[in-house]
Amino acid sequence: MNEDGTERLAKVLAAHGVASRREAEAMIAAGRVSVNGNVSVHPGQPVNERKDAIRVDDKPMPAAPRLVYYVLYKPKGYIVTRADPNARKSVMELMPELPERVEPVGRLDINTEGALLLTNDGELAHRLTHPSAGVPKRYLAKVYRTPTDKTIARLEAGIQLEDGKTAPAKVRLISATDAENAWIEITVTEGRNRLIRRMFATVGHPVSKLVRQSFATVTIRGLERGSFRALGADEVERLREIGEGTPAASAGRRPNQKKDGFAKADPKWLERRLEGKKKRMGKRTG
Repeated sequence: MNEDGTERLAKVLAAHGVASRREAEAMIAAGRVSVNGNVSVHPGQPVNERKDAIRVDDKPMPAAPRLVYYVLYKPKGYIVTRADPNARKSVMELMPELPERVEPVGRLDINTEGALLLTNDGELAHRLTHPSAGVPKRYLAKVYRTPTDKTIARLEAGIQLEDGKTAPAKVRLISATDAENAWIEITVTEGRNRLIRRMFATVGHPVSKLVRQSFATVTIRGLERGSFRALGADEVERLREIGEGTPAASAGRRPNQKKDGFAKADPKWLERRLEGKKKRMGKRTG
């Protein structure tokens, strides 16, 4: 929000559950939204939702819904979108009818399963998926044959892909199930498309199964495939702590963010933020 209490029109519509931000921009461009009686065609028009009369299709903009947060154990075979022109199964089919319009946070390809956040808090979702956020995402990967220590070191240091070098990652061998397969735990801080599959393919160990165990501090522990749960207040607070540290939340960049918008990987960054919060809480109660 700006200092004068205004916010971009498209963002306000999304926050009030009218549509996603992209859909809201299309509605505005189509002349379906008016502000104080005047049709607006500029998604970036600054408005004050407390003072301005905003109407959509000649009806008052609905009140902002309560913010909700869920984690879904996405099964393999579902796409992360509301609808698909090819009629593939959507993760939204796994969620019940909710009064709030929730959207997936980030991506998870159709053949990958695991933790997927859903929320109607568009601002937090934007912060968590910002390229410079550096949010840790932990996966279990079943790969062809057991990588050597040298190969694991390469993955940890970062390898060159067609769209650039990967940021440093945490990688460890969990088990070698047989002569042909091994389970690897890998934690990355980027959100590039099919990143982990491409990383392992590049070093000669293609992935046959991939499960995202956690997104930031939110895990799928206790969930079965296709099931979901609401996040606890402490989990939401931790996500907000992470979001507050991104350039999407402020005009400046974090000290470790490069000019290209990507952050230098700092695996200890989240741990330091949470440890700092614990110390502050201790001072308040001491």
